Amino acid sequence: MKHLFLSIFFAASLSGNAGAERLTLGDAIRMAQAHSPEAQAAEHTYRAAYWSYRSFRANYLPEVNLVSEPYLNRQINRVTQPDGTELFVRQNQLITDLGLQISQNVWFTGGNLFVQTSTQRMDEFGSHTIAYNSLPVTIGYRQSLFGYNSLKWNRRIEPVRFREAKKTYAETLELIAARTCELFFSLAAAQANLDIARSNYASADTLYRYAKGRYDIGSITENEMLQLEVNRLNEETNMMKAQIEVEDAMLTFRSFLGIREETVIEAVPEDSIPRFEVPLTEAMEQAYRHSPEPDTYRRMKLESKSSLAQARADRGLKADLYLRFGLSQTAGRLADSWRDPLDQQYVSLSLVVPILDWGRGRGKVRVAKSNVSLVETQTEQGMNDFELNVRKMVRQFNLQARQVEVAARTDETARRRYEVALRLYLMGKSTVLDLNAAISEKDTARRNCIEAMKTYWTLYYGLRSMTQYDFEHDCPLTERLPEI
Repeated sequence: MKHLFLSIFFAASLSGNAGAERLTLGDAIRMAQAHSPEAQAAEHTYRAAYWSYRSFRANYLPEVNLVSEPYLNRQINRVTQPDGTELFVRQNQLITDLGLQISQNVWFTGGNLFVQTSTQRMDEFGSHTIAYNSLPVTIGYRQSLFGYNSLKWNRRIEPVRFREAKKTYAETLELIAARTCELFFSLAAAQANLDIARSNYASADTLYRYAKGRYDIGSITENEMLQLEVNRLNEETNMMKAQIEVEDAMLTFRSFLGIREETVIEAVPEDSIPRFEVPLTEAMEQAYRHSPEPDTYRRMKLESKSSLAQARADRGLKADLYLRFGLSQTAGRLADSWRDPLDQQYVSLSLVVPILDWGRGRGKVRVAKSNVSLVETQTEQGMNDFELNVRKMVRQFNLQARQVEVAARTDETARRRYEVALRLYLMGKSTVLDLNAAISEKDTARRNCIEAMKTYWTLYYGLRSMTQYDFEHDCPLTERLPEI
């Protein structure tokens, strides 16, 4: 008789989601990092940073432009005559031009060097005359003598910003993996609770039916039979609650993965975990080398110093220099305008000397200095917190593997104890209280085992995100970034 009830119980405990799609943690992480809304947003952010960096680098390369500014002038204008008098003269002319210009920014001075060639044609419709003005070659240079050199500062800031963006993208992918672990094991825990509730209900129902037969022959008391009936009703309630928890966890998990179909997912936790320890010194070294946080603080320092340099430049003397040297000729025919060109020079210097600004420039400089000191303090505190977080994460991770092992052994032992307690009860050698205690210990051990696995994998990917290093395979994570 007891073998019959055991067979019924184990058959009920093995029933599950037969038509569900089985998903391992690795599958879930790959899916989340490829298709989740968070991954898509991170990819677009990194792509924008990439093209911004490409645009920055283009500022230091030669630029070639074909320029033209044609215009038609048909109006009465005031024209100064050779004797100094002015007359209103009707003008009817068409000016067309075409030029080719090559320019190059000079980053260490902040100036711009250019070489150009151009030809201009003027058609006077009233007198039916045509004139050409050609500039075979012109060399020029523009320079702000005491101004803020954005080219020099961007050359220092932008590479750090792009390196930060690349590392941040890799960090975000690992944070997505850590979040996937949380949701994956939340679903696994909910499904385990449902399996436990189904198993416990099947066991409670079987025991209740068995107890009714024993009560009819006087083997047990009415109190014990009623206790078993209460157990059956409680397990039925627990089973309904567990079903709702599974549906909620699955809905959240599907939304995070970007799955819009009503797919039934069965989370399948892996039986084993990678066994390795992370040396603290190596973790700190890799974190300082590969984590985006040091680059973030480095960029903040550079930006604050750049703002201070700009405030000082805006406060002081301003001078703009413009130089242009070249050849020029004019003629009635295009070919003649290119013969025997004459040299030309043009030099322009503009000065602005601040005399009285009521302390506005000095105030901006002091604000910028205060911001530099504030950023220094923030970066120092931020790096201290960063180091403490890495140390804490390493210690927790190195201990968690042992906790997973203990939790797995406890789960196996509690399950075996429950089987023994069930057999003893069916043979009439133990009370229902002993059986309930074994059931509670079995369920708690199973939940603790899943929770320990969840903590381990969350710490695993959390440590990877903080150090940007794969200690299991001994390589930086930025080397494995997908192509953008």
